Amino acid sequence: MSKNVLIIGAVALGPKAACRFKRLEPDANIIMVDQSDLISYGGCGIPYFISGDVSDAAQLQETSFHMLRDVKFFQDAKDIDVRINTRALSIDRKRKTVNTKHVISGKEETLSYDKLVLATGSKPRQLPISGIDLEGVYTVTDLHKAIAIKQEISEGKVGKAVIIGAGFIGLEMAEALVDLWGIETDIVEITNQVLPGIISYNLARMVQCHLEENEVSVYFNEEVVRIEGKQRVEKVVTGNRTLDADMVIIAAGIMPNSDLARSAGLKISPKGGIVVNKRMQTSDPDIYAGGDCVEVTNLITGKPSYYPLGGLANRQGRVIGTNLAGGEAEFEGSVGSFVVKLFEISVASAGLSLETARNENFDPVSAFMVQFDRAHFFPEKDLMYLELVVDKSTGQVLGIQGLGNKGDGMVGRINAVAAILKSKPTVSEISNLELPYSPPFSSAMDILNALGNTAENILAGKNRVIDADQFVDWWKNREDGNTICLDCRGWGNAEPFVNKYPDYWKSIPQDELRARFKDVPKDKKLVLICNTGVRSYEAQLIMDKAGLKNTYNLQGGVAALKKWGLDL
Repeated sequence: MSKNVLIIGAVALGPKAACRFKRLEPDANIIMVDQSDLISYGGCGIPYFISGDVSDAAQLQETSFHMLRDVKFFQDAKDIDVRINTRALSIDRKRKTVNTKHVISGKEETLSYDKLVLATGSKPRQLPISGIDLEGVYTVTDLHKAIAIKQEISEGKVGKAVIIGAGFIGLEMAEALVDLWGIETDIVEITNQVLPGIISYNLARMVQCHLEENEVSVYFNEEVVRIEGKQRVEKVVTGNRTLDADMVIIAAGIMPNSDLARSAGLKISPKGGIVVNKRMQTSDPDIYAGGDCVEVTNLITGKPSYYPLGGLANRQGRVIGTNLAGGEAEFEGSVGSFVVKLFEISVASAGLSLETARNENFDPVSAFMVQFDRAHFFPEKDLMYLELVVDKSTGQVLGIQGLGNKGDGMVGRINAVAAILKSKPTVSEISNLELPYSPPFSSAMDILNALGNTAENILAGKNRVIDADQFVDWWKNREDGNTICLDCRGWGNAEPFVNKYPDYWKSIPQDELRARFKDVPKDKKLVLICNTGVRSYEAQLIMDKAGLKNTYNLQGGVAALKKWGLDL
């Protein structure tokens, strides 16, 4: 068992490992060092501090009992020695020592260890452009920078902001700047969607539409070439445009902070993460590592992956603390679950998106479902949008993504699937997943079960589908005359479209289809459409039975098109 433990890093994983180990080995000696004076804070709460939802930065350091997790707290309440403003310079694995330096006084000190824990976190991806050292240009990497950003905003220095990157941090920061402060905000993203590689293009387009409804401008497929200004930032220049800016936030991604480990000769992955086993041991069995500086196994692909998430860091910290005390705890890996709030919606994901699944050499298809989050007759209800990614050949569920309101309903469905993804469930397991039912909370046939049913029908070839983006492409080229939209809703819903687009939009309600089959255009490809995709699927089955199979059901129906931002 370890009696002298040294921990480098005191934000998330470090304190968790230290406290767990101290509970198991009360007589052990623990020293925790961090180069900052702000420690043990909830980094994921930074956007909400900047937005004003969290009024004071100290709240991010408090326990649930409102105790400030500072040096005194760890000394008095946990019997852990914390050295703030102390940077680890090098590791001597042979002598089992770490050379440190106080960043203010410059004093160096050599600390010994029996076991060492690396919780060195991440560092921002550097952009090779000029102007990143101007005043008003920030990365949101720690609490000090968050405090500086909020200070500039509260002093009235910022009327226009540009965010570089449309990942988690970029989108959360956009909401923080716009929602409370009313700052005119632009996002510049080098790819063609928000949250690239995490959610599908169609779901991302719905998120984009919501951002634009809240007056956030997003520019895709653009790369920032320079930031301009004399002393303070004034403009951001891309390959296509110049944007005025009083503040720039660089959110172009983060990388494992593994320099210390690399210099010590520890094994580092090609992507820069510290390589660890399931016990969170590095290539040196006396050195553990976890959190944002390591790679872990993706439980779907079986490959190393990088997940800089606070929840994982805390779970890994407990595993490390247990093993420091002689335990045999393991961290299996992750499916990469996340959720983010953006104005009036939430977006969540677990597992692989459609694009990522293709890149991992699966043969994926996606099922998309729009349904109320509660019983349709319950007065308080809202639409929920879920997408299931499935391997075509095996029926294995590879991932799930969703969009809903700010309540817990949507993320609860994502959580239900996230918990079983590591067991490689099939679509039939989603169809029959047991979920609690009561009208104020769900439907008797829950949206998750309906989503599984839809995926089964797609795999069986019974439901031939197109998605919103495919519909938009067809609509733009509708004058080629090869495709007709057949509206399966009642006349009251279909009439405005039929009147406006008589050559491309026909109305035959699903319940009248058998009697009016002679009116169906049989020489055209038919896009079947209803409000959510359910009645149009029924119409497709009727036509299949009649031998007409050149039909495609629009997944999510008009509800998906509206959320997508298509104005017909």
